[in-house]
Amino acid sequence: DGCALKHTATRLVFADGNPNARVMFVGEAPGREEDLEGLPFVGRSGKLLDRMIATIGLDRSKAYIANVIPWRPPGNRTPTPQETQICLPFIQRQIELVNPDILVTLGNPSTQTLLSTREGIMRTRGRWFDYDTGTRIIRAMATFHPAYLLRSPSYKRMAWQDLRAIAKALEQGGSPST
Repeated sequence: DGCALKHTATRLVFADGNPNARVMFVGEAPGREEDLEGLPFVGRSGKLLDRMIATIGLDRSKAYIANVIPWRPPGNRTPTPQETQICLPFIQRQIELVNPDILVTLGNPSTQTLLSTREGIMRTRGRWFDYDTGTRIIRAMATFHPAYLLRSPSYKRMAWQDLRAIAKALEQGGSPST
């Protein structure tokens, strides 16, 4: 209730996909297209995310996609730490309710926020973390945000390695070997 972003955004961008999915992807905040359509990852980044998850046999009917922040910051600016902290309990509750086997954080902001790390995406990507919902430990992996991959396509190979590790973990029932 205390987040001022709701007054500057067109609408709340909640989530998309299957709330019973085995894998949940979480980005930072909606962009312009997402703000207009009311769904996460529908712009260029979303199209790339759809292609990325298709390579491991998933689509939006088999995955759940959300953002840490449900409102678009003005001018697509980075959300402030205060805005992130205000919204954090809501995405944490969403993760708890979806209860996926695997949580995938997309990009540095969602990785640092949800996995409680100060390390950057270059050090965290491709590594398994434990995400504690308070009732259960969920395996989590950080990877690059699709928007970053659009700007820096040379990192797509690393993202592909991350996706293959996620697919392997799904085949093993969500318990990746570390």
